[in-house]
Amino acid sequence: MASLNVGNLGEYLREQRRNAQLSLRQLADAAGVSNPYLSQIERGLRKPSAEVLQQVAKALRISAETLYVRAGILDAERDRDDVETRAVILADPSLNERQKQVLLQIYESFRKENGFGVGDPAEDLGEGAGEEPPGDTDDPSDTDVRGTRTAGGSDAGPRRTAG
Repeated sequence: MASLNVGNLGEYLREQRRNAQLSLRQLADAAGVSNPYLSQIERGLRKPSAEVLQQVAKALRISAETLYVRAGILDAERDRDDVETRAVILADPSLNERQKQVLLQIYESFRKENGFGVGDPAEDLGEGAGEEPPGDTDDPSDTDVRGTRTAGGSDAGPRRTAG
């Protein structure tokens, strides 16, 4: 399969910007890049760094990994299904940020259980997204298959069952 070129990245960014109903100037301001530079990226004239792509992804609230693949920074064949699954979860407007985070944690735990390595889902959600809010004990990744709380859960200890 042929690798994706920078032109495809620009077209994709333009489409995502329009879907988010942002002007070029608004996105440039939100991402912390200049308006002309972002315009050149969208027209396929410039290849942005991974850092710039991460800033743009955060401003658009989309997966930085998807942009890395489209820009040729990540191998398009490497974990394509994983990247696409994460991107779909993160792009779903019917879910709030906490729900997206929990879904990614569950997805990651299933992949680990099945022997597949995964990245940190918090990278795609922004700063602090991987941190658990104080007093939150509803996180399914804190409970093992027997219903016992694990190190990430509350300090209430294991659940007792009548024997």
